Amino acid sequence: MSGTDPIGNPGQDPRAQLGRLLEEDPADLYENAPMGYLSTLPDGRIVKVNRTFCAWTGRRSGELIGSRFQDLLSVGGRVFHETHLAPLLRMQGAVREIALDVVRVDGSLLPCLLNAVELRDDAGAPVLVRATLFEATARRRYERELLAAQRAAKESEARSRVVQQVVSDLAAATSVEDVASVIVERGRAALRASGAALVLVEEGIAGDPDAVPELRVVRSDGLSSELLEALRKAAEGKLALELAQGVRTVDLDDRMRASQPAVADAMARAGLSALITVPVSADSRRLGALVLGLRGPQQDGLLSLDEPEAARATDPADVDLLWTLGRQAGQALERARLHEETARQAERAAFLLEAARLLAGAADLPETVERLAQLAVERLADLCVIDLVTEQGMTRPAARHRDPRLQHLADEVRERPLTARRESHPSIRALREGRTQWLRHVPPEYLDSIAADVRHADVVQGLDLVSIVAVPLVADGRRLGVVTICADRRRGGFTAADVEVAEQLGLQVALVVAKAQRYELDVRTSHTLQANLLPPEPPDLPGLSTAVRYLAATHGVEVGGDFYDVVQLPGDQVALAVGDVVGHDITAAATMGQLNSVYRALLVDRPVPSAMIDRLQASWSLLGLQRMATALFATLDPATGQLRIASAGHPPPLMITAGHAEFLPVTPSRMLGAPPAPAPALEWAGVLPAGATLVLFTDGLVESRSADIDEGLAALLAVATDAGTTDPDELCDRLLSELTGAHRADDIALLALTRLA
Repeated sequence: MSGTDPIGNPGQDPRAQLGRLLEEDPADLYENAPMGYLSTLPDGRIVKVNRTFCAWTGRRSGELIGSRFQDLLSVGGRVFHETHLAPLLRMQGAVREIALDVVRVDGSLLPCLLNAVELRDDAGAPVLVRATLFEATARRRYERELLAAQRAAKESEARSRVVQQVVSDLAAATSVEDVASVIVERGRAALRASGAALVLVEEGIAGDPDAVPELRVVRSDGLSSELLEALRKAAEGKLALELAQGVRTVDLDDRMRASQPAVADAMARAGLSALITVPVSADSRRLGALVLGLRGPQQDGLLSLDEPEAARATDPADVDLLWTLGRQAGQALERARLHEETARQAERAAFLLEAARLLAGAADLPETVERLAQLAVERLADLCVIDLVTEQGMTRPAARHRDPRLQHLADEVRERPLTARRESHPSIRALREGRTQWLRHVPPEYLDSIAADVRHADVVQGLDLVSIVAVPLVADGRRLGVVTICADRRRGGFTAADVEVAEQLGLQVALVVAKAQRYELDVRTSHTLQANLLPPEPPDLPGLSTAVRYLAATHGVEVGGDFYDVVQLPGDQVALAVGDVVGHDITAAATMGQLNSVYRALLVDRPVPSAMIDRLQASWSLLGLQRMATALFATLDPATGQLRIASAGHPPPLMITAGHAEFLPVTPSRMLGAPPAPAPALEWAGVLPAGATLVLFTDGLVESRSADIDEGLAALLAVATDAGTTDPDELCDRLLSELTGAHRADDIALLALTRLA
């Protein structure tokens, strides 16, 4: 049966053809095998090589015979051949799957796997090495891809661990400082960076169109202050543009040296080759940036940033990691700021409440201002200075510092009140313009410009101030002074919330100062009025010793309607009077003055005491007096002791004789200003013995809110009985000491007269 042989030749016997191929197979298989065969002497010289290996290398058999196999290898392969392959062959007699790169005639490399056997003679000496080489290009590619995949998986896992650790650490952070510490430490570790810093954006003053955002370094580790200052200045006016560029790598190259020489010089001095900036953001708002400094190409690290100079592009996974760090930091910063602001609001509310309590109980203005300044430095600022406008000009009653070690500098500041000549001073500007002055950042040269002299400049510089808020004290349209609070470098600048608290404090202080000034004016007016309305000290009277006392009530203005009078009449008689106009205010004092003047005018006719009451009652409506009054009138003849007394609703006088005290039985008539009585006033007549003392007083001495007048009269009687003195001055002092206290609800007029023996 005819057919086709296995290789497609018709008409031939398949079995015969197969036999012929099998006889030729060993030689053909050697020459055209799918792998390279070669035999070498022990020194590596090739003595036999197949056609496949020649084709792989691009060389003819004659070129290869006699050459050394190791000379066909790459540099690394030759080193490996001498240090590993040859020793292994001698030790083991064979090697398997040794990876080597064979250099083709065109210089390219052919990855191969080598299997070799060393043949030895009967004495064990090496005779020949037979080697088989398999092309490993595809396998090498697969292995590289596998290694790359493994490395990518490890890097992804490492990135995940970094993010998880950052999220965990940030969750525990409760302050901006805590967040800064976490992001700087973790960011630096993730890149194996030489240094890192978190720089935050400080917004300009609200309402100020010229204000530009400022940069504040919150945390720095490994980056010099010189470099950070250079970066801050470089970002001025371009901050939004810089942050909008996203994750950015800046090399220390010729372009950097030309565009930002200060930054380049600082980087060179720090030994840095590149900077990486990572925006820190929250809800699309740029809060700042994480700055990382690199000393050189990062190898075998978490991130590889060693890229070509002109086309620098970080791996997308690396960018995602950095973006994630920036966003996580931004969200944590917002949480921390909210937490800190909540705590600060509670502190501010407590501060304002304490300030309101302190001001509500203000009695002495200088002391209150001093205590208020102390409270401010405990809760709000490092330095608090309060200036007040007075009739004598600007005064500075308080200057307090938080640190007791620096209080001596605050004391020097206190000794230098403001002057209008320092027009640029924020406190002067606050007074002049009537609005708050907020200096968020204060350069040293500005402090020098507002100092009064060289010593003052040294003092201010020693306080290390970086932020100032001056709040004018305004009440009823009047500028009463200014409260100035300052922060030093350790505390940092004031926030808008701090300024708001300072303004609320200024409003409270202004109201208290205005009230105190009104009260001081009222007191000064009342003292002047009282001094002019009260009669002069009693004259020296033959045969008599006298003493008078006047105490105004402690509530309201220090002026009242009580009065006393001692007048020497012709014929050596003496007229005595004591009275009490209803109330203890300006109207009462004015009525008292009018009443006393009319009384003295009526003395020209020398009426008896009862007639004095009748005349005053009859003319009260004609006099136009505003208030009713009680009064007691008396006449005394010092020579004989003859005494006549009449009372218009007034407490009876007290007579003390030889350690015995008694109230004289004077019957009172109606108060002055009341409807006229149907009968004339009654009059008591008697004798004041020699050595006896007569005491005339108003009801303020015996009345109080806690006891009625009968109890007061009994107490007066007891104290007078036990006084043990006939000296009018000592007696008055004793009575006032025993019967009155620091707080008096009513005025007191007291007249004591002793008839000398």
